[in-house]
Amino acid sequence: MEIAWTARKLFGGAMRQSGILAAAVLYALDHHIERLSEDHDNARLLARTIDGAGGARVVPPDTNIVMIDLPTGRRSAPVVAAALAEGVRVSEWSDTRIRLVTHLDVSADDALRAAEVVRDALERA
Repeated sequence: MEIAWTARKLFGGAMRQSGILAAAVLYALDHHIERLSEDHDNARLLARTIDGAGGARVVPPDTNIVMIDLPTGRRSAPVVAAALAEGVRVSEWSDTRIRLVTHLDVSADDALRAAEVVRDALERA
């Protein structure tokens, strides 16, 4: 039974409101697919601006998701907190990896500001 519960969760079976998420995806596909390239461009802008700051290495993005690997001995939590203090939300993906995501509500100017905030947080942390 435990294996079945685990398998169900792995395939999204624990999502009670998956229909709402599916509706959002369908809306995005119908109304925003053309501008998806803007999100990818903004992700590349983030990556170029941040790469190397404070010894961090950015995984070159293929999509709108940017992953930042911190150097040995550095932790994500202080960088995430410093960015949030400046109004930029980033995710602590692991103890040594940070994730940034561009989307419909992030303009090129927003992406540049976020990149500068994160870069500064990496250099100070």
